[in-house]
Amino acid sequence: MSNCFAVRVYYEDTDAAGVVYYANYLKFMERARTEWLRTLGFEQSQLVREQSLGFVARSVSIDYLKPARLDDMLNVISGIDTASRAQIVFSQRVEREGEILATSKIQIVCVDPARGKVSTMPLPVYEKFKALIGVGS
Repeated sequence: MSNCFAVRVYYEDTDAAGVVYYANYLKFMERARTEWLRTLGFEQSQLVREQSLGFVARSVSIDYLKPARLDDMLNVISGIDTASRAQIVFSQRVEREGEILATSKIQIVCVDPARGKVSTMPLPVYEKFKALIGVGS
């Protein structure tokens, strides 16, 4: 099950040329991953509070292919390439009416926020992610 998250481009998302500022694609992708977690039954604040589990970005590779502009309606499609008990690699792309504007690979690691150290995710969380590997990529 991949996830498709819709986002409208607002004035605040653009640069002086009226094009989406490059860093904002990362914000769109973060929102898509967060909302996908919600659809899987995981609230990030609840994971931190109840299981001492947080997700942080370790590395990002992104290719910008075409610009998005003010008022565009975009879709962020997310999939999982790999998952282990301590990390997940997401593939994400931003599209406008089926046209791919940007693609990315984002490595997310699991941490214990109180200790600030890498940790393992609980087995039920890991199993949900593992079941989604390769879907939506």
